[in-house]
Amino acid sequence: MKKTKGFLAVVLGIAMLLWFFAAVGQVTRSSGEEGRRQLEEALRRSAVACYAAEGRYPPDVAYLEERYGIRVDAKRYKVFYEVFGENLMPQITVLQREA
Repeated sequence: MKKTKGFLAVVLGIAMLLWFFAAVGQVTRSSGEEGRRQLEEALRRSAVACYAAEGRYPPDVAYLEERYGIRVDAKRYKVFYEVFGENLMPQITVLQREA
């Protein structure tokens, strides 16, 4: 009887640890996705601010970094910035890099 209780306690402890690590992993993925979404929104807002101030959309992300204070963590995110013309909103996509 004591062996069964000890065994159940060990199994329960392992199950709780596995659940804890799964929960931590989910939080990490969620925060990474939120950061990606916030960066994409910041890039869009900065591009619109540039258009309002200068009458044209920025030619690339480096322009936004230099003049509008945007910071892209290239180790965490890959930014696709496609320009179709000075007066057309660029297509902006941010993807999270694999860890």
